[in-house]
Amino acid sequence: MAKFYPTLTEDHRGFISRQRIFFAASAAATGRVNLSPREAGALRVLGEASVCWLDQTGSGSETAAHLRADGRLTLMFCAFEGAPLILRLYGRGQSLPRGGAEYAEVLAEHYGGEEPLGARQIVRLAVELVQTSCGYGVPMFDFAADRPNLQRWARAKGEDGLEAYRREKNAVSLDGLPTGLVKA
Repeated sequence: MAKFYPTLTEDHRGFISRQRIFFAASAAATGRVNLSPREAGALRVLGEASVCWLDQTGSGSETAAHLRADGRLTLMFCAFEGAPLILRLYGRGQSLPRGGAEYAEVLAEHYGGEEPLGARQIVRLAVELVQTSCGYGVPMFDFAADRPNLQRWARAKGEDGLEAYRREKNAVSLDGLPTGLVKA
């Protein structure tokens, strides 16, 4: 049975801290809905109604474009081990592009100023509603390891190569919406 909460509780925070993966869903008023897996180690709970994650350069940036166009964002966490549970965070998101003042502030305060090679933005979610549900249908999995591929790829590209890649692949969404991540 689904339960709703206005903010994150300590139990919710504990559950989030034990997860290895979460999923981010976003959409503009028209066009495609995006759903992406994210590494939970990049996520920080900022308070009872705010979370963020440090986002790495990837093959597209639908989330940034959707946040500029509409702002709706949902995060979902599933228990793949232990007691079953699904936790969803609904709210309004904001992209803090790398190099901006807000990005630097959040990076310093919540990531110890450590910026991995390939970082492109911090996505912040103002949580408007928290929902839990049973998760009985979610299969159980054993965690093996984090994949080193993204870090290896970023090192091989180097800072200049990453900038060029972002200009080519991260300037607009699949539907042609600007992401705000690439300076013209």
